[in-house]
Amino acid sequence: MPRTSEPGRTVSSRLLEVLFAFSNDRPRLSVADLTRMTGMPRATVRRLVLELVSVGALQCDDAGRYTVGLRLWQLGTLAPLTEPLRTLAQPFIDDLYTALHQHVQLAVLDGQEAVIVERLSAPDAVPLASQVGGRMPLHCSGVGKVLLSHADQEFIDKVLGGTLRRYTKRTVVDPAELRSQIADCRRTGTAVVRGEFTDDAESVATRIMDGEGRVVAALSVVVRTGSVKHHVTLPSVVTSGLALSRMLGWRPAQRPTGRT
Repeated sequence: MPRTSEPGRTVSSRLLEVLFAFSNDRPRLSVADLTRMTGMPRATVRRLVLELVSVGALQCDDAGRYTVGLRLWQLGTLAPLTEPLRTLAQPFIDDLYTALHQHVQLAVLDGQEAVIVERLSAPDAVPLASQVGGRMPLHCSGVGKVLLSHADQEFIDKVLGGTLRRYTKRTVVDPAELRSQIADCRRTGTAVVRGEFTDDAESVATRIMDGEGRVVAALSVVVRTGSVKHHVTLPSVVTSGLALSRMLGWRPAQRPTGRT
């Protein structure tokens, strides 16, 4: 039986269970969807949904499906790391976009995934699998490899010791090869990924460090395979990453450290 039906669960835990059912690939859910996903009785789900709607945490569309409400989105922008980081990063994201007219994105580590907290995309840029707020695997995305490479050894072992999904025929899932890539990424502060997460997409990513030298985010440009040479994009991405790191208090004498 799903844990949401266990005796002793609080109302707040059940409300959160409903909210956490929404994701980047499931932005609109019906009461029936939520009932199936949470394992709670339909009457309970309906009551919780109506309570969330009444406070603006959810909103209902014309088809009777529910989406995250404006009040909840506003609350999310108060996260202490992402909002100051997004604000400081915006000019660099704008400049990279203006120069390259490709996807430019900023991501942070959350659990064992990278979460995109900001992205600027050209209308004709290569289609990507996730959007702002979406999650990306650490082992086969540019921002993911940067964040993974600067984690502590225990975290790296945990990720590489788990199931590594093959998203495309070019996805690297061999732990030994990934460890070699991670070592190179930690040394250079950059990662280049070719068609591992999304077919026909290549990513150039770099680290973002704070005043203590901790790698707190990753910045990347994602281009259509063969459309832009890496030696053209890499210097611009690295320069932007270093400039943003300086604004967060980092200085060149500081050695990068892990986040986890």
